[in-house]
Amino acid sequence: MVSTAVPEIQEMVIGEAVNARTAALSSFHSLGPPDLVHLTKVHARTNVQEAGTYHYVTGIDTSSASIAAYLNTLTYSYAPGEGQLWFGKQQNWKIQTGVYCCYNSLSRVDLRVRVHIPGSVEAFVIDERGEKHKATDQIMLETYVCSVIRALLFADDEDYNITAYRRFNPLPNREAEEKFLDAAAKLFTKGWQLGSELEVQVPTLLSNNLTAAFFKYLQITGRYNEGINLLEKLREKEPDFAALLARVLLDMDEEVKAVKLLHDSIILSPRDPNLLDLQTRFCMSKNRLDFALATAKRAVNSAPSEFGPWARLVKVYIEQQDFQSALLTLNSCPMFPYQNVDLHRMPVAHRVHLPVPADGVLQDIIDDSVPGENENTNVDPALSRLPAASLRGTFAKAYELLVEIVHEIGWDMLLKYRSKVFIMEEEYRNLKTETNGTKIGKHARADSNASHVALNGTSLSTGRTPEGSVIGDDDKKDMAAADIVKQPEQSVDAELVKGSEEHHPATSEPVASAPATPFRSKRLCERWLDNLFMVMYEDMRVYTLWRAEFAHFRSQQLPYNKSLREWDILGALAMRLKHTEEAAEAFSQSMNIRFSARGLKGLLDIYTAKNEPINVLHAAVKLSSYDHRWYKEFSPSLIVAIKRLVRDEGSQKLRNMIQGSDYSASVIELMDSYFEMAKQFKWPGYEDDDDGK
Repeated sequence: MVSTAVPEIQEMVIGEAVNARTAALSSFHSLGPPDLVHLTKVHARTNVQEAGTYHYVTGIDTSSASIAAYLNTLTYSYAPGEGQLWFGKQQNWKIQTGVYCCYNSLSRVDLRVRVHIPGSVEAFVIDERGEKHKATDQIMLETYVCSVIRALLFADDEDYNITAYRRFNPLPNREAEEKFLDAAAKLFTKGWQLGSELEVQVPTLLSNNLTAAFFKYLQITGRYNEGINLLEKLREKEPDFAALLARVLLDMDEEVKAVKLLHDSIILSPRDPNLLDLQTRFCMSKNRLDFALATAKRAVNSAPSEFGPWARLVKVYIEQQDFQSALLTLNSCPMFPYQNVDLHRMPVAHRVHLPVPADGVLQDIIDDSVPGENENTNVDPALSRLPAASLRGTFAKAYELLVEIVHEIGWDMLLKYRSKVFIMEEEYRNLKTETNGTKIGKHARADSNASHVALNGTSLSTGRTPEGSVIGDDDKKDMAAADIVKQPEQSVDAELVKGSEEHHPATSEPVASAPATPFRSKRLCERWLDNLFMVMYEDMRVYTLWRAEFAHFRSQQLPYNKSLREWDILGALAMRLKHTEEAAEAFSQSMNIRFSARGLKGLLDIYTAKNEPINVLHAAVKLSSYDHRWYKEFSPSLIVAIKRLVRDEGSQKLRNMIQGSDYSASVIELMDSYFEMAKQFKWPGYEDDDDGK
């Protein structure tokens, strides 16, 4: 069931939204923004231009005919006296012209389809200089693939949680699937030009947004055989696609075929990082950490400038309980800055219209807040300013690895390992004192490092901070100048290059000729990692205070009150620190106040991990209704959750559970769209004769 409600942003000056997009084309560095739909409206009787409005959309087929059909459907939504209300009043205008803008990140042009209603359809492209060109068949093909990729990858991305954004299923039927697979096969070798995920520094043939969208499609549909057929054809021309083929085989539980393919491919390409990383993942899944360690080191050697292989090696060390090596390896990870998404600044809107769908889908859970508005009112600053929530890219992944270590050994042991493997500020100052007052360099400032905190204590629960910080940047320069210890390079560990598993990485740092010091077996901690220790300290401190306060109020039988937003933040905090029970408690408290999409999404993840089908189903129903209200008809994460339910419980049982609950007919109709999807994709657990029962 697709909502007929259309969100609108009205311009101050007609056409300024399209002009702003044209001016920003040269700034797009990856997939570009969602598609833009601009409408020019005229008075129904006089035909005088009255307003220019626009909204965003993904999931629309970008052929000229499909775009014209989409714009034509909008004319029914805006029909004078019949369509949706405009701020509660009947509208007295009609659509004269519609312009559909879709970015082609391969050719770096913007496809424009202008439709005159009634009248002609014109397709052309605008380049980065604002010049107009003809839309060739190749341009149309590339634009179509880019639009499907955006629809698959942007749907659940909170960075694209923008106002007036409609999200549709880009693959609503079998014909659309076949069209996408055929187009993707033609452009797979150009995928590296489309950018990549945040953790990939340099997009490659196998690590890019096209391959990410391809695997998202396989995850949603389960059409692994189609994926294998496509990759087999590509592999005949480019052997490197063997890594993607092996990954698909593993995803469909064809382990014997996958291992044989990995074995044969690694013999031919022994330094392929994608093959080695996949082999490491497989060995870890079989708990053969000895094999996983060897292949993880080889993957790091093959791609020393990429974050992924290093992170995989850290995980191997964590599972081996070798936390000292895990910290040293994490310190060597190549980090690169987070690039903002391709959302450009738009002109100030005259007003915004966000109508509620008229189909009455679960009106009682509709959130009155507008997505993207400031919700930090009446929120404790200590909660709203937690830095971990804003981490992105490699820094977010590195923080997750640090949390895994803390989850295994605790905060106090982490600090002990930290002081054991990294040169601490206090050690350096003691060394300076022992050199008979000889000045090694300019005196290092105590506040030069983010982790220097003037607090003392004995444990985290009583206020322990990461005291005895690693040395600051100025001290590092002093030490390098005095030739006390060589600066570590952002490259492969010397022992990893040799492939040795016997030598501990902690002693692999070369030391200059100098008297024996405690530094001989220690490293200099990277500034970013030192900052992450402080970020984690803030998370741990706030979490500990919350649990202590909660326990105190409960012991006194007093109500412990927080705002909805505060409960959401506390739930996200507990999830970051892997305290699942506490996270569920916080999200439930949030939902008790009123409906919270953040809280319910957190609960859905927890219910899924615990395999609680009834709770998963009801959470999915409510989230689907919430998404429907905000014009979101396609959510890969929800589809995957429901697909798992269908597999485990059977589609007929789920239908009976929904129909037996206190849901409206509109909600049942909305959920039927997922069962239609199960029928289309032939998910395991779907009964073919459902309709006849």
